Amino acid sequence: MREAAFLRQNQARWQQYEAHPATNPDELAARFVALTDDLAYAQTFYPASPTTAYLNQLAGRLHQSLYKNKAEQPRRLGHFWAVEVPLVVARHQAALAWAMGLFVLFTLLGALSAAYDVDFVRVVLGDDYVNQTLANIRRGDPMAIYKSGGSGVMFLGIAGNNLYVALRTFAWGLTLGVGTLYSLFFNGVMLGAFQYFFYQQHVLLPSLLTIWIHGTLEIPSIVLAGGAGFILGGGLLFPGTYGRRESLARAARDAIKLALGLVPIIVAAAFLESFVTRHTEMPVALSLSIIGGSAAFIIWYFGIYPRVVQRRVAGNR
Repeated sequence: MREAAFLRQNQARWQQYEAHPATNPDELAARFVALTDDLAYAQTFYPASPTTAYLNQLAGRLHQSLYKNKAEQPRRLGHFWAVEVPLVVARHQAALAWAMGLFVLFTLLGALSAAYDVDFVRVVLGDDYVNQTLANIRRGDPMAIYKSGGSGVMFLGIAGNNLYVALRTFAWGLTLGVGTLYSLFFNGVMLGAFQYFFYQQHVLLPSLLTIWIHGTLEIPSIVLAGGAGFILGGGLLFPGTYGRRESLARAARDAIKLALGLVPIIVAAAFLESFVTRHTEMPVALSLSIIGGSAAFIIWYFGIYPRVVQRRVAGNR
């Protein structure tokens, strides 16, 4: 838009920022995010304008207010997960929806392939895993594989592997999203074949009550990492009104925030898999409580809460 229109649209809000200090840290952070977005726009379209210089000075003052006290770093970390990550989720609903839709499609494809080809599960999961699980089913403990190994070592191995998978899925967005698509395909097909295998062996319910104790956090994390990869790839493919470099930089900031926001969830899933999933004898009610609690958290934090934060930030502008 023309600079005059840009001024008319936003000048009153900027003046309000100067005249009325923020009343709490969340409001201050929301103002800073909004102002840096305005500054990035002005730097792109009016680089030598007094408007850009003014916004740069105002953003500098807000930055000093936001970070003047280093002792508030823990609060800054809290703000990251309470505000910044949900805002990224709210801004990129389309990319996340694509990741979810494709993952569901690939999961169904994996299950269908396992249904029509008896050897497909062995190709995907490996002969050793299939043979060991079949032996466990014959012994009456189909999920016994989760009891093997020490919990501590298992936790470190699973957490490291799952963090690597999520990081790779996100970073492969730089391949214009092709690598991210492959990662979602591979993991979706594996999940579909995995669950169909237990269905085929008539132990689907025990598998669901056991595997999804940790899977309810782990699987959405992979899907969301895929969404972060699509955000990154979208910044390269669809720059819109920005230059391609600026578009990639903006997309990378959001994608990295989302990827970092997944770290504690992935670690929590690894903890559950290592220390809780192995208790296959636990009561069904306890298993359902853990699965339900994890599902409620995922739905709230990535589905409901981002819209609440977005409305609150918009109201402060």
